[in-house]
Amino acid sequence: MTGLMKHLIICVLTILTLLCGRAFAGTADLVNALGPGDFKAREQAINALVASGDPAAVPVLDALESGTLYMRKADKTVFIIKGDDDPVTLIDPATNKEAGTSPKADLEKVKVNNALRGIISSAKSGLTLFSPDTATRKAAAQAILKSGDASAVDALEKAVAAEKDPSTLAVMKQAFAASVLNSQRPDADKLAAIEVLKDVGNRDAAALLSAVAASANDPVKSAAAAAAASIQNSQAVWTLAQNLWFGVSLGSVLLLAAIGLAITFGVMGIINMAHGELVMVGAYTAYVTQQVITAYAPGLADYSLIISVPTAFIVTGALGMAIERTIIRFLYGRPLETLLATFGLSLVLQQGVRSLFGPTNKDVSAPSWMAGSIDITSGLSLTMNRIVIVGFTLVIFFGLMLLMRKSPIGLQMRAVTQNRSMARSMGIKSAWVDTLTFGLGSGIAGLAGVALTQIDNVSPNLGQNYIIDSFLVVVFGGVGNLWGTLAGAMALGIANKFLEPFAGAVLGKIIILICVILFIQKRPRGLFALKGRWVES
Repeated sequence: MTGLMKHLIICVLTILTLLCGRAFAGTADLVNALGPGDFKAREQAINALVASGDPAAVPVLDALESGTLYMRKADKTVFIIKGDDDPVTLIDPATNKEAGTSPKADLEKVKVNNALRGIISSAKSGLTLFSPDTATRKAAAQAILKSGDASAVDALEKAVAAEKDPSTLAVMKQAFAASVLNSQRPDADKLAAIEVLKDVGNRDAAALLSAVAASANDPVKSAAAAAAASIQNSQAVWTLAQNLWFGVSLGSVLLLAAIGLAITFGVMGIINMAHGELVMVGAYTAYVTQQVITAYAPGLADYSLIISVPTAFIVTGALGMAIERTIIRFLYGRPLETLLATFGLSLVLQQGVRSLFGPTNKDVSAPSWMAGSIDITSGLSLTMNRIVIVGFTLVIFFGLMLLMRKSPIGLQMRAVTQNRSMARSMGIKSAWVDTLTFGLGSGIAGLAGVALTQIDNVSPNLGQNYIIDSFLVVVFGGVGNLWGTLAGAMALGIANKFLEPFAGAVLGKIIILICVILFIQKRPRGLFALKGRWVES
């Protein structure tokens, strides 16, 4: 029994060796066909290599493209040369092993032109369709899908028949449809390909179908035009949805930056020009936290951003309380002096950060759970960092609403806002409420800084990018009203994103500023008016 098994194994190995030898021999003949003839004959030889589906031809095409493929004049055999010495070392393309040396005078370079270089690039994509690596095969199919290369149609047909991975097979079928449209296949095959590309529904498919509609004849022309129009209409809808999502994500950033300002401005009537620098301090706190965790507890590096949230709240909250106790407290009822003092404080904080960390941008790495995106359709993609920021903003907003409505300190803040004298007569320590309120608003600014590290540069100028927009949101929504701040942030964020494609970023902001000014002329207290002590005084 053992002897029989040995004989069977030897027979199988022999058959496989013969088959491989034949395959190599076939490839060698195709490689040798690259040498003689003109550029047209060379193009036909390249297409024949692609049709063979042998990945061993990829190094040959690399050599042809780089100018290291030569033909021996005596027997018209093609080799890859190695080195610049004379004689040069010859590499057998079929086995990738050295095949001796030859004087350069006995060799002739296999030349290519620009047209052939484009064909070679597409041919290599076609040959990698048979790579043992799934990701490589899928990437090759995606490249052909984008280019619609007709020369890859035969290779794709073989690759589709051999592919086992479902997701790669789907991309290959789409790439095959794109190749068929540019090939000489019958109209029936092209009409079927149009339906496949219509289901793909992205901009590349629409562009390919539009090109076919411009050059083909009916019925392919009319079918391609109708499919391209359908995709473009669908893309317009998804572009609208994408802009709406971008507006919501921008609105959430503005809300994060403005919500702390809404508390201090609404309850205390303080125009805090250093609010942006408190956002900056929160961002740098996240940076320092990540550096410390990476150095001393690398296993927690993926959670450093989560740890930064309470850390930044405590640091910026404590800093805000110190600012209120040492500067703001002595300037109540003097808005101009308060504005100038906080503006000077913002310059001090900026310079302090420059002295400690330098003027260059710092990087806060995104954790793995915030990487990537969710593709809703081919026209709508939601990045994870934006999704997390929107969710984080909503948690802060509703948590703050709960704090203001249900907690004792929240009730005291609201009482002081509505009538300071009556609140004092009821035993509320308004001075202590002012300190806690300013600390709370500053802490939330720090949380905004943590979130902004994932979408903006951490630099000493970080806060300056958001302070004007924050004041716009607060004034537009209604000073001191959290729901008004939410509505104002979302309205300005969405308006910004819809104006940018038509007017540009700078002109779009100018238009929004003008609209807010005109709105305030009609409603000086904003969307949602809230009475405060500055109104009653």
